[in-house]
Amino acid sequence: MKTLYFKKVSALAAAVLISSATFAQTNTATVEGTTTLGPTTQYRTWSIGVNAGVLNQSNIFGFNRAGFDKLNHNVGYSAYVKNQISPSFGIKAQYMGGKVGGVNETAGAAITEFETKMPWSAALSGEFTMANTNWRFFNSIIKPYFAVGVGALSFETTTKTGETSTTAESQTKLFVPVDAGFKFAVAKGINIDLGYQLNWANQNFDGVRGGQYKNDLFSYAHAGLEVALGDGSKPYLGNSNPVATMAARYDELKAERDALVAANEKLQSNMDEINAGLEDSDGDGVANKFDKCPDTPAGTKVDGSGCPLPEAKHETKVVEKIVVTEEDRKVVDEAIKNLEFDLSKATIRPSSYESLNRVAALLIEKNFSLKLAGHTDNTGSLQLNLRLSKERAESVKAYLVSKGANASRIEATGYGPNQPIATNSTPEGRQLNRRVEFTLF
Repeated sequence: MKTLYFKKVSALAAAVLISSATFAQTNTATVEGTTTLGPTTQYRTWSIGVNAGVLNQSNIFGFNRAGFDKLNHNVGYSAYVKNQISPSFGIKAQYMGGKVGGVNETAGAAITEFETKMPWSAALSGEFTMANTNWRFFNSIIKPYFAVGVGALSFETTTKTGETSTTAESQTKLFVPVDAGFKFAVAKGINIDLGYQLNWANQNFDGVRGGQYKNDLFSYAHAGLEVALGDGSKPYLGNSNPVATMAARYDELKAERDALVAANEKLQSNMDEINAGLEDSDGDGVANKFDKCPDTPAGTKVDGSGCPLPEAKHETKVVEKIVVTEEDRKVVDEAIKNLEFDLSKATIRPSSYESLNRVAALLIEKNFSLKLAGHTDNTGSLQLNLRLSKERAESVKAYLVSKGANASRIEATGYGPNQPIATNSTPEGRQLNRRVEFTLF
C-alpha cells in the first residue's frame, strides 16, 4: 500500500510538471499597468486556495511514528486565504480537516491501533517563495515555497488494544504546521499547488505518550488550486517576477539614457563652439567671432567691430555767456502789461502787437531763449482753464515766430488757475491772474 501511495503522488507531480513546462513555452504575460518597484496597489494581493490529499502518521523522514509503521491513508482537505505582501512573502490563514490512523504490529504493543479525527484546525502561517526557476517570464512559472506557522488543532483520538476500543475526550491544542512544495502558474492569477505539510501536534494525538520533548507528528501530502482575487486586469503579486519586471524596463531606460547622453554631447559641442567664438586673441575687448580687425595692437581704442577708432580732433568749445540787461527786462515787462486777448479766447488783440514786436526784435538780436507761461483765474472748469492757458501761451509764441524769432528757443506752457498771484474772490484779483508771463534766459 505504501508503495502504491508514493507511485500515485509521483504520477500526480509528474503530470503537473509536464503541463506547467508546456504552458511555460507560451506564457507571454506582461506587467502592463505596473512600474518597476511600484506599489502593491498595482497588483492583486489576495488569493484563496483549496487542497485535498492524504493524511497519515508517516513522514518522509521516518521519525516520530511511535511504532505505527503500518499506515492508514486517509483523505485530508484544506482551504486558505492569503495576503501577498511582497513577491516572495505572504501571510495565510489555513483550515485543515480529516483523520489520521495507524497500526502497530509490534508484538505486545500496549496500543495496537489508533484513529484520530480532526474536525477542524486553524493556523496562521508565513509563506516564503524560495526561488523563480525562469527569470525570463514576467509571471513566474514554477515557484518553490516554504511556509511555517502556528495554530489550534481540535482532535478526538480512539485507541484499540486487541478488540478493546477507547475514545478519549475531544481536545483543542496548539500545533505547528510546516509546509513546502511548488506552485505552477497555469493562467493569469491561477496556480496549481502541490505540497507536503508536516504537523507537530500534542503528545496525546496518537494516544501514546512519548518523551518529554517528543511531540506527535503527522503529514499531509496535498494538491489543489490557488486563485487570485480582485481585478483580473492586474497581475497577481505572488506570481510577479521583480527581476523580469526590471529587465523589461531595461531597453526603455537605456533608450532614455542614450538620448540624454546624445543631448549632453550636442550641448557640450555647442558650448565648445561658443567658448571658441568668445576668445579675444588681440585683447581689444571684442570677441574673435565679431572682431573685423583681429590684429589690433595692444592698447588701441576700438569700436564695436574691433577696428581702431579715428583720432579725435581737439576742438575748443566756446561758451557764450548770455546777459539779460535791465533794458531787456523793461521791454518784456511792457509786453506783459499790454498783452490782451479776446474774452475766453486765445486771440491776441491788435493793441498788443507793438510791444510784442519789440520782444521779437530783442530775441532775434540777442539770441535769447524765452519761456511763456500762461495762467487763468478759477472761473470755469479746470480742464477748460488749462487748455485756454496753454493756447494763449502758444498764440504768443506763434506771433513772435511770425516776426522772425527762433521757434526752438521759445517754450510755451499752460498752468491754468494753479499758480495765482492774487485772490480770485474779486474782479481785480481775477484780472491779475489772467496773464502770460515772459522769462528771458
